[in-house]
Parts: sequence; structure tokens; C-alpha cells
Amino acid sequence: MFKAVVFDLDGTLTDTLESLKKSGNNTLRHFGLEERRLDEYKYFAGNGPDELVRRILRASGDTELKYFDEAYKFYNDEFKKDSMYMVKPYEGILELVEILKTMGLKLAVLTNKNNERAKNVIESVFEEDTFEVVMGSQEGLKKKPDPEGAFKICEILDVKPEECLYLGDTNVDMETANNAGMYPVGVLWGFRQRDELMESGAKTIIERPMDLVDELL
Repeated sequence: MFKAVVFDLDGTLTDTLESLKKSGNNTLRHFGLEERRLDEYKYFAGNGPDELVRRILRASGDTELKYFDEAYKFYNDEFKKDSMYMVKPYEGILELVEILKTMGLKLAVLTNKNNERAKNVIESVFEEDTFEVVMGSQEGLKKKPDPEGAFKICEILDVKPEECLYLGDTNVDMETANNAGMYPVGVLWGFRQRDELMESGAKTIIERPMDLVDELL
């Protein structure tokens, strides 16, 4: 029986694509590079802000990443200002987390987003104490798909990995869940497609948030 649900953030709980695009394109413009389309940011995201900056630089011609150090600092400064730009929960997410709480499940967030930015999003979108743990990218913590963060969440929640559902929208999330021994659930309302999720080890794919309750709980 499942006792906890661990969520990815971007592309799973919240639609943050416009905020990523705004900060990313402001960075590219600053360095005289071509701006990228919104849909491209679905694939730039997922492995943390440092990898997003590498990906947008390469996509816009800086294949040797000569701008990376300056661009990474610039991006982080921009994103600090605009991390909530057009951010909203996906349709059905607020209802889902409310139902999960009433069912007695423990809820947590594990993301490669900067820890402070992640907590800002959660505090702005969800009611206080919706999630018992919000864990983002931070010094001393290995990023997903390494399972270190997932194991730490289990310790805090006092649950075993096999008692946890893990919801995410990318290959990184499915790999994280499998690496940690959690049950991987791929979601189709986020940044990536069914094939990627299945190939990365999803055991269940859901199209709408409430499908989680209908199919697994």
C-alpha cells in the first residue's frame, strides 16, 4: 500500500514554461544569441538550471560554451526576478493534492529546480503545509536522476521507497523513481511525450491528474 506521493515540480505540478523561456531568452539576447521557441524549453528543462543554460547556448550557436560562466550567472539573476512569471498549476492538480491529503497520504516535492525558487513556487501556488517536504537543487545534494534526494525524503517522511509513488513528466523523473525503488508514474500534461516516459521506466502513464486516484489508489 502506498503511503506517500513524491511530485516533480516543473511540468508536473506547475506549468513554468513561460518563466523558463523569459529568463532563458533574456540571457540569450544579452549575449547576442538567437532566442528560442517556447516548445524548445520543454527539452531544455529537466536537469537543473546549469544544464538548461548549456542547452540554450548550444542551441543558439555557442557550441563550445564560451559564454557559460557569465550566462549562468546572468540567467540565475534573471530567474530570481521572474521565477513566477505566468506560473500556474496544471488543471486538476489542486483538486488532486487536496484528495490525496484527505486520504492520509504524505506529499513531497523533489525537483532539480533551485531550492529557493522551488519553495517560492510552492508557497505561491499551494496552500501552506500542502507538502511535508519541498526539496530542490542545493549544494551538497546530488541532482536527479541520482536517488539521494528521494532517499532523504523517505527518511523525513518515515516511509520506505517502495511505499512511494513518484510522479514526473520527463525521463529524468522516471529514472529517479526507478533508481530509488519508488513506483514511477509518467504524466502526459507536462513537457515530454509517452515514448520517452515508457522508455525511461514508467510503470503507469496518466493523462489527467485525477487518473492517479482512479488507477492506483
